[in-house]
Amino acid sequence: MIGPTAMIPVALFALATVGTPGPNNVMLTASGARYGYRGTLVHIAGILGGSAVLYLGVALGLGAIFQQYALVQYTLRGLGAAYLLYLAWRIASAPPPRLDVAGDARPLSFTAAAAFQFANPKVWVMGLTLTASFLPAQGPMFANAVVLTAIMLIVGFPCLSFWATFGSVIGRMLRTNRAWRVFNIVMGALTAACVGFIIVD
Repeated sequence: MIGPTAMIPVALFALATVGTPGPNNVMLTASGARYGYRGTLVHIAGILGGSAVLYLGVALGLGAIFQQYALVQYTLRGLGAAYLLYLAWRIASAPPPRLDVAGDARPLSFTAAAAFQFANPKVWVMGLTLTASFLPAQGPMFANAVVLTAIMLIVGFPCLSFWATFGSVIGRMLRTNRAWRVFNIVMGALTAACVGFIIVD
């Protein structure tokens, strides 16, 4: 089993990867500004849930398929890029919150956020690196994979929460319709720019 000492570098890896800018964190900032931290919790839960399934899958052999078959990689990249561009358009074209029709706009659902992780190459790279660098060659593979995944989730939650909270703070500063429109356009552009994480090897 992975011991306490070995958990420290895994936690640092999680902090450096989950906490740095990427598609998930850009979208969480936009969501936090629009819906607040509490309204974005479902989005955060979806990211954590989807990532957990992916990390476990990679550790138990799914990563080999991803690395071996180029068609799988290109398909996931294509789906991820298309979905990110769709979300970028949704964010950029969203009206100021008080102009929304009641019930017309809502945060990204748990299912959508979880599914996006499988089309997000950054998360795949994180899973592959996590397995290659920290999964012991000997010992109970499933138990060790669960420990690694748990560390990623425990460290990941406050990292993701930071970006959502950062967005909620910005949201309180946006007091005019014009400010909201500018913010939405900027966040939409940043989301679209994250396609670079996908199309660049």
